[in-house]
Amino acid sequence: MKASNLIPIEQFCERYEIEFSFIDSLNDYGLIEITYIEKDQFIEIEKIHKVEKLIRLHDELGVNFEGIDIITNLMQKIEDLQNEINSIQNRLNIYED
Repeated sequence: MKASNLIPIEQFCERYEIEFSFIDSLNDYGLIEITYIEKDQFIEIEKIHKVEKLIRLHDELGVNFEGIDIITNLMQKIEDLQNEINSIQNRLNIYED
């Protein structure tokens, strides 16, 4: 993985004014993945949007880590089901024309 695709967790925490322990807890619950290069810890830039959502769930809505885990699992299931519905609709459209 290229270092240009990574942001140091320390820098991320400063930017979003959050404690490192929050990011560490998200990692412990399997909600995010921390990349280690030597002794430094990083988050993939592509995952920043997801982490922002998790921060909002926790800070703005007061959802605890167990709740965040449940919400993210349900949201993933909804997305999977929506993709399946779209796939089925596309296949049905072939027969309707």
